[in-house]
Amino acid sequence: MAVIAAFIINAGLNFVLGLLIAKLLGPADFGRFALATTGAIVLNTVLFEWLRLSATRFYSGRVRMDEPWIRHGLDRAYWRLGILLAAAAALCGGFGFGEGADGREAVLCGTGLAALGIGVFDYHAALARARFDGRLYLGLVAVKNVLAFVMMAGAAWFLPQPAWVLAAAGASQLLAVVVLRHPLRDPASSFERARLPATWGVFARYGLPLIAATTAYQLLSFVNRGAVAANAGFTEAGYFALAADVTSRALMTLGTALDLLLFQIAVHAEEHRGRAAAEAQVGQNAATVFALLAPCAVGFWAVLPALQALVVPEAYRGPFETYSLALLPGLFCLAMMFYAVNPAFQIRRRTLPVIAAALVGLGLNGIGLVVLPPAFGGIGVALAQTLGLAGACLWLGGRALTGADRLVLPWGQIGAAALACGAMGLALAPFRALPPAPALAVLVPVGMAVYGALVWLFDIAGLRGQVMARLRPSGAVAAE
Repeated sequence: MAVIAAFIINAGLNFVLGLLIAKLLGPADFGRFALATTGAIVLNTVLFEWLRLSATRFYSGRVRMDEPWIRHGLDRAYWRLGILLAAAAALCGGFGFGEGADGREAVLCGTGLAALGIGVFDYHAALARARFDGRLYLGLVAVKNVLAFVMMAGAAWFLPQPAWVLAAAGASQLLAVVVLRHPLRDPASSFERARLPATWGVFARYGLPLIAATTAYQLLSFVNRGAVAANAGFTEAGYFALAADVTSRALMTLGTALDLLLFQIAVHAEEHRGRAAAEAQVGQNAATVFALLAPCAVGFWAVLPALQALVVPEAYRGPFETYSLALLPGLFCLAMMFYAVNPAFQIRRRTLPVIAAALVGLGLNGIGLVVLPPAFGGIGVALAQTLGLAGACLWLGGRALTGADRLVLPWGQIGAAALACGAMGLALAPFRALPPAPALAVLVPVGMAVYGALVWLFDIAGLRGQVMARLRPSGAVAAE
């Protein structure tokens, strides 16, 4: 449960920090910062994500002791790529020294440092999770968030340029790893250089196909933020960025936490009961993901006016709600694709359809960018993104649910969850018009009560049974 606690802490603090940075920088500079942050995430994905995925797949507590060449291969690959990225960032900083922190080269330097920090931190966090060391993972996240708050907020206050905030973001994550470097280390062992090429080959064959799809979706987000800036200016891009960041975090953080637990259960089922049991577990997992993410999306829609009035900086109000509503369906589809549909192909080790779905999404998004912004302005970009993500999800879902080896889903449970979400939405709709503070005070408990009661009454997605199993005294408790 420490892993889940870390996710909740990280999501909440990132949300508050994002709002604080937005307020301190202002819409225009926050738009530049958000665009550069998206670029840093894309850069991290291209350079490092295949290694992080390999860490979660091939590294474990047993491997830590018995197969030290796995960690050696991961560490040395990170070192080589990290040195290249740091050198590129330094060159950008050197060339842009004369233009100051507002120059393009300075922002590129900050983007590179942020990407390096993200990559190194995510890698070590993956190692802690793979070792099932929840306490270490929680400590790593806590230290990172404290440092990020102090350094990023300080940079935004004293040096209010995107480049400095980006550099602070990268430095805070690197420092968190340095602080906890001793418990993150493996026992000393001899380095077997001859194993490196084969080990890296295994990592590449496993990780590269998976990151191709992720990179495509991050590229979609990057292009769309740039399109808003090109069509309506950086201020409008700041509105779009804040709405996209908050809405995606509302769904993706929960989805990531669920995936961390549920996919491990599917892998365990394959190891002990065979492929058929694993695919059945993936189908049940998909119902669980829908039963938890769908009410999250409905609840976000319900509290959006109150959230905007209470916590969103005044300069962003109005556009924040408009963009969030336009982006919400697409981001929900993306979360379902990542955490409910993709695992069907991952468990089969056939990931090409995942890449094809990403290309479908990029194509539909591109068509939307040509057609919609001339008619609707910046909001047309948000609608184009929703079109692309929804189309990709439908295409990939169609591939998973058709053919001889199609995935079997518990449609009754999914339908029950959808009806319960509809009932929840109808119950909450009248309260959206209340003043912000009373609305929030009513919407959250009423939504939880309505949906929770329906889940408990009808055991939607087996959630009641899972809760009862957790509460029931037992000597055999699952590792997760």
